[in-house]
Amino acid sequence: MAIGSGGSGSNRPPPHCGARRRIVATKKRDLTNWLSVKNSVKKILKREISSKRHRSVSITNSAHRFSNIRLKKQYDTHDPKGHSLSLLPFLMKRARVIEIVAARGIVFALVSTGVCAAFSRDTNKRICFLNIFPDEVIRSLFYNKNSDSLITVSVYASDNFSSLKCRSTRIEYIQRGQPDAGFPLFESESLKWPGFVEFDDVNGKVLTYSAQDSIYKVFDLKNYTLLYSIADKEVDEIKISPGIMLLILSRAQGHVPLKILSIEDGTVLKDFSHLLHRNKKVDFIEQFNEKLLVKQDNENLQILDVRNAEVKEVSKNEFMTPSAFIFLYDNQLFLTFRDRVVSVWNFRGELVTSFEDHELYHADCNTNNIYITSDQDLIISFCKSRTDDQRTETKAGSINISSIWSGKCVAKINSSNATLTESENERQKIIGGNIITEALEDITALYYDEERNEIYTGNGHGLVHVWSN
Repeated sequence: MAIGSGGSGSNRPPPHCGARRRIVATKKRDLTNWLSVKNSVKKILKREISSKRHRSVSITNSAHRFSNIRLKKQYDTHDPKGHSLSLLPFLMKRARVIEIVAARGIVFALVSTGVCAAFSRDTNKRICFLNIFPDEVIRSLFYNKNSDSLITVSVYASDNFSSLKCRSTRIEYIQRGQPDAGFPLFESESLKWPGFVEFDDVNGKVLTYSAQDSIYKVFDLKNYTLLYSIADKEVDEIKISPGIMLLILSRAQGHVPLKILSIEDGTVLKDFSHLLHRNKKVDFIEQFNEKLLVKQDNENLQILDVRNAEVKEVSKNEFMTPSAFIFLYDNQLFLTFRDRVVSVWNFRGELVTSFEDHELYHADCNTNNIYITSDQDLIISFCKSRTDDQRTETKAGSINISSIWSGKCVAKINSSNATLTESENERQKIIGGNIITEALEDITALYYDEERNEIYTGNGHGLVHVWSN
């Protein structure tokens, strides 16, 4: 799956199947200013799904899969004791969940201050925190299925939070409560702003960029060995697709030079240019196998077939620049996100699906609130919820599961249909209030564990909720 931003300054997507995730270093900042991290951490909004399986789940089966869903458990990422992180006081503050990853029965929840907690679904207890240094602020997570390990990308106060540092820790060590048993990655790389590291699960590669010497490097995700380097100061951006990389070079007066490389060894497969309208900014350039999508400000979308140079144009009135994409490689489709609306397109520039009941809750298209199943048939999102009579908005949202093929909502979790387990019922009697409604308010992260058939959501209070049937 791929979520791509509508511009070239992209930088980060979530950990779903076949995810691509780029983490960009931030500029140097004082410790006192670090609480503004939410404004400085850019998101790539670029993800790919490349599944080996075929679409096999019917709408009926999908509805059954999510029937009788209920709130089963609540975890808290906040530790009032501060787990010995006395050096950075803001790490001890309650903060919103910004990212959730699940693997091997462990739920990892990262909050905006940079603290990451690991919870066991078997014992329903917090195992440990992944911050192993007092001044460590974790920026992002990536599950590497090749080595059954979790990669954390962090910055440190001792370095003015300016350089990205990566660490790999096997899941079995985390299960034992030994987050310090991992090892550092890419120590030779200087990942200061605007440097970045990008994990590509589809091709099994890691891309790093050292801004200090303007060198891109490609590593093997299986063993982290260096495969090749790209030393070209004219490269403005690199886009990755299954099997290939698109190099976007510095724009010339009336065109943009482009190169397509083999992802395996960096061999140049095609070297060409694409004509541009002068004096108009480029909204985005995206690569999808042999298709190139180019959109300039207030111009038609161009879909170029790089094999034969044929161009298909889609009217600017029909296709307006989205804030994000999701590319579905197996299905030869892509989703666009604009003004809370999700749409599905094919590469003939035709609108394939419009969703009947899937209005996203967050206007900024927080893609950590979106999950695409590995079969590429369902989209799960945190959506706006309205009452049946007045169609008025409620404070609590809903978790909507919709068919990508038909646009129909096959299941929905809201405050009226998500029953509580007995243990949670007892808890509600003690503390009062409506737990389900509170759990569906201000959801800031969402993840679906396909093996366990459970949905995990995190909210602005640092709480993680488990939804299961």
